[in-house]
Amino acid sequence: MATQRLTKHNAQMLRASLSLVKSLDADALLILLEGSTDWQRIAEMAKEEQITETVVVAVDSPDDLDGAAEAGLKPLALNKEKAPLLERLQHALLEAAADELIKINDEVVALYGGFQQGRLDSISHLKLDERMRRLSSRDLQTLESSVPLKTIKSVVDLAVQIGVEGREGKPVGALFVIGDTRNVLKHASNSGVDPFRGYKRQERNLMDARVREDAKEISQLDGAFVIASDGTIERSRQMLEVLHEDLNMSKGLGSRHWAAAAITRRTKAIAVVVSQSTGTVRLYQNGFLKMQIEPMDKGIKWQEIAYKPPSSGEG
Repeated sequence: MATQRLTKHNAQMLRASLSLVKSLDADALLILLEGSTDWQRIAEMAKEEQITETVVVAVDSPDDLDGAAEAGLKPLALNKEKAPLLERLQHALLEAAADELIKINDEVVALYGGFQQGRLDSISHLKLDERMRRLSSRDLQTLESSVPLKTIKSVVDLAVQIGVEGREGKPVGALFVIGDTRNVLKHASNSGVDPFRGYKRQERNLMDARVREDAKEISQLDGAFVIASDGTIERSRQMLEVLHEDLNMSKGLGSRHWAAAAITRRTKAIAVVVSQSTGTVRLYQNGFLKMQIEPMDKGIKWQEIAYKPPSSGEG
């Protein structure tokens, strides 16, 4: 179990963040941590500062959150241990919104460590808007499908990441078809060598973080992913051959969207499409667009800081 001590410095940074929440009249405080800490002390400090707003504590492993909820905090497991800081922070905000811990248009103060392990040294004031909207479980429950909610959410999460990140600095489009795989494959043919072919089922399941990373790489290649109800990638790089008649589509949508609508019209599958041009994620069922998720802004860029230590003669 990872831990992060609530040192004197970290406690002072936390107190400054709580004070900022109060002075800005912000809606929530998000604390991005490296592991378990003194949850009760955090709750007590919030009470001392008369903070009644939501305090979200985010770490990578669910095991490290033991006791956080009991202390009155809002726990959030990220499963992003090896991800860069910016990605972890973005993911924390998006997951908090998806779990309805914070709302669209909320103002959030975020406290995190940006430069030294174990040390909380950075505070940001952020405002969520519609471009950061994620599907919530309540949204997904409106879909009448035999595909488990967990699988749909995993695919949507992956699609949003592809839409936001792209690959190697370039935008990427992708198509995932989930469920009713037997009938979906009747309308599919290989568009190239399938990198997942020959692997065991557990080595092709999107619940595994390594498989999701592999899928991101393969998304750069032509063709759709065909996903079983349990999250297993049955095929990748598939060309969908299905008639587009009687489809009512918005102008400007490309071939992936037409294929997604058509395959869900012919089968009981759900299709998730990433737009290459905008990063927008759209979900189709029964030939109709059901949900749309806009990507988070990509404007923030991290860069190395050039630092020259002062000479001994400088004051």
